[in-house]
Amino acid sequence: MKFKTIGVVSALISVVTLVLYSALYTVDEVDQVIITQFGKPVGSPVVTPGLNIKVPFIQKVNVVEKRVLEWDGAPSDMPTKDKLYISVELFARWKIVDPLQYYLRLRDERSAQSRLDDILGSETRNAIAKHELIEVIRTTKDRVPVRDGLIGNMEETIKIGTLVPIYKGRKRVEEEIFTSAAQKIQVFGIELLDIRFKRINYNESVRPKIYERMISERRQIAERFLSEGNGESARIRGDRVRELDKIQSEAYREVEEIRGAADAKAAEIYSRAYNQSNDAVEFYEFIRTLRSYDSVFSDNTSVILSTDGDLFRFLGGFETLSSKQETKQSDD
Repeated sequence: MKFKTIGVVSALISVVTLVLYSALYTVDEVDQVIITQFGKPVGSPVVTPGLNIKVPFIQKVNVVEKRVLEWDGAPSDMPTKDKLYISVELFARWKIVDPLQYYLRLRDERSAQSRLDDILGSETRNAIAKHELIEVIRTTKDRVPVRDGLIGNMEETIKIGTLVPIYKGRKRVEEEIFTSAAQKIQVFGIELLDIRFKRINYNESVRPKIYERMISERRQIAERFLSEGNGESARIRGDRVRELDKIQSEAYREVEEIRGAADAKAAEIYSRAYNQSNDAVEFYEFIRTLRSYDSVFSDNTSVILSTDGDLFRFLGGFETLSSKQETKQSDD
């Protein structure tokens, strides 16, 4: 009898424990709870943390996140207004503000992520299609490009590297997507906190054309540098040749002036030296004639001279002098 009583008490304790375990539940600081009975919500959502009681075995605790949740969209190709295909990747942050509505419409976070994919993807596609590529990429209206000091205003002259004016910019496009998507998501008990472009890339089919255009622009700048360099080189060479000719001309003129002055001085000296007497004059004429023989005659030169010429005069004189000397020697 005693053992039977102990068994009954133990069974009662077990049943009470099981009932209490099924009836009591706790709510964490980061959670909010919806109680359902046979699959239907009962009462208001429990958002205050602490220990709570529900009907055991009949009612069920459904935990809903209270924290800020993240959504990362997959890259998606979409066209811009100027018919350029780009790959856009978004991320967003959202929060469950009406857990009852959230539970009735979506049930769980997986369904919420799927619905966010649809809504945010659709709104992003619509926004991208309404704006040109430059509006999606650029963020500031009055941005001034940084240019290399060596290039100067060359890019403006040849229309390369100048920034296309924008009217909205990427931030305004993000705001448009946020405004449109937040209204549609609100009906699910979700508050969209923020949305941003994570990555924007050119589509694979467009990327080679963009790179080719960038290379073409750089080549135009390089050719402009090359042509200006060649022109500057030609100008420097021309200046060098002109300066060299000027220096040589001035040097030649100075040499000729010095040479002329020297010849005049030498002539003056010769004139004073050889005009001192008649004998000096005759001696000078004799010396100048002898010097001319070196330039006129050579070993194989045949010359026909007139006996009346100045060149033959001293030759004839040598002959007469030689014959006189021979006659004198024979007489002796």
